[in-house]
Amino acid sequence: MMNTPPLREDARVIGLVSLAHGVSHFYHLILAALFPWLKPAFDLSYAQLGLLMTMFFVVSGIGQALSGFVVDRVGARRVLFCGLALLGTAALVLAGAQTYAMLAAGSMLAGLGNAVFHPADYTLLNQRVSRARIAHAFSLHGISGNLGWAAAPAFLAGIAALAGWRVALLSAAAIPFVTLALLFAQRAHLHADPAPVQAAGVPRDSSFAFMKLPAVWMSFGFFFLTAIALGGIQSFSSASLVALYGISLAQATTAYTAYMLASAGGMVLGGFLAARARRHDRTIALSFICAALMALLVGATVVPGWMALVLMGGIGLAAGVAGPSRDLLIRAAAPDNATGRVFGIVYSGLDSGLALGPLLFGTLMDGGHPAWVFGCIALFQVLAIGTALTVGGSSRSPQLKQA
Repeated sequence: MMNTPPLREDARVIGLVSLAHGVSHFYHLILAALFPWLKPAFDLSYAQLGLLMTMFFVVSGIGQALSGFVVDRVGARRVLFCGLALLGTAALVLAGAQTYAMLAAGSMLAGLGNAVFHPADYTLLNQRVSRARIAHAFSLHGISGNLGWAAAPAFLAGIAALAGWRVALLSAAAIPFVTLALLFAQRAHLHADPAPVQAAGVPRDSSFAFMKLPAVWMSFGFFFLTAIALGGIQSFSSASLVALYGISLAQATTAYTAYMLASAGGMVLGGFLAARARRHDRTIALSFICAALMALLVGATVVPGWMALVLMGGIGLAAGVAGPSRDLLIRAAAPDNATGRVFGIVYSGLDSGLALGPLLFGTLMDGGHPAWVFGCIALFQVLAIGTALTVGGSSRSPQLKQA
């Protein structure tokens, strides 16, 4: 990018892409937020509820790895529009579900829609936003995702309490369709060129050459490990807090909301840190050490109930600070002209972890071990630090961009 675009144009692109990203994260919890209603309505166990989340993220993970290639082939805008349409359709299917199988079908359809967002979003941001503002673009993009996560429980549970879970899902269906209409009206600002499929004289397997880079797979591992921890927080932290501290479900939900809002605030701070820092892996390591220590304190029940709610916010703040540094680390690991493919593969680790997390933590809850939920959250956060440090060392290698 030779000339720096005006701030107004960068802000428009960041805003539109971030809005779509927030919708996709809202849909991550479209079922989890309604677990208290779906469990008695269909007579389900926690493990069965967790399996619905697993199906969503398995489909999303596979689809995300593949959609990166589609984004590089046909362009990000078309793929992004298809994803929004699929999310809205999935909510309509879920609203009409009469059996567990129909819930599963709706969940998998939503996972397919969710699959496109990270490859499409990051391709648009990398192509349309100036280098000088890219750290803040990643920060705001991450914030929008956290706001989507924070909004889902309040929106869906609030409507379900008043009018039932089916009405809540019908209301949720309107969100991606309205967003799609807005983005379509602004489509001229979301143009992104497809990546060259094959340059002259380059071997035919060059489209897959990035997969030989250890940094790409360590990045996948980082997302996989942190997503397992996130899956525990999203799906069962509220139920665990109720069991451990005897607080109400409303208070526990407030703690989860505090986690998400604090995480969004952490991303604002993290954007400024990432714009100035050179060692993004160190920022990530320090952030996750703090998050893991606070998770252990919550699980150990050595603090009063009100302090557990504060610590939940602290965990979110620490994780949020790491967000922009994480995205810049992945950007540095992406070879030229492979943005969609790299982000598709790497972020499929997020879906893979979110697929496994609900099953793992749901089993812990069914077994009567709510304290283990937070212990495992801390464990996976600590394990992720090693992958981040490895990616940081690899991305500073002068051979990286030769792939």
